[in-house]
Amino acid sequence: MSNQKFSQERLMNILLAPQISEKATYVAEKNEQVIFRVASDASKPEIKAAVELMFKVNVENVQVACVKGKQKRFGKFMGQRKDWKKAYVCLAPGQEINFAASEQG
Repeated sequence: MSNQKFSQERLMNILLAPQISEKATYVAEKNEQVIFRVASDASKPEIKAAVELMFKVNVENVQVACVKGKQKRFGKFMGQRKDWKKAYVCLAPGQEINFAASEQG
């Protein structure tokens, strides 16, 4: 595991939430990947180290996508949601993260 070069506090703040959706479930089943909402300044090595530290699994690779915030109308005013970043984390064969089991414990 390669999380020695990053500070423990920084790694704990990288992963914001798992992305739970139909697409995320499909990707998890088909490609053995898990999708996380991550800090917008996080790098791929930091994301890998954070997942390995928090879930005790081996990560093969990380793909990152920046999601643009949607334009929203509030009455006559236009606003915009914040841009955010999501990470597709590919786990080593035979490894999995079960969010339902980890929440109960």
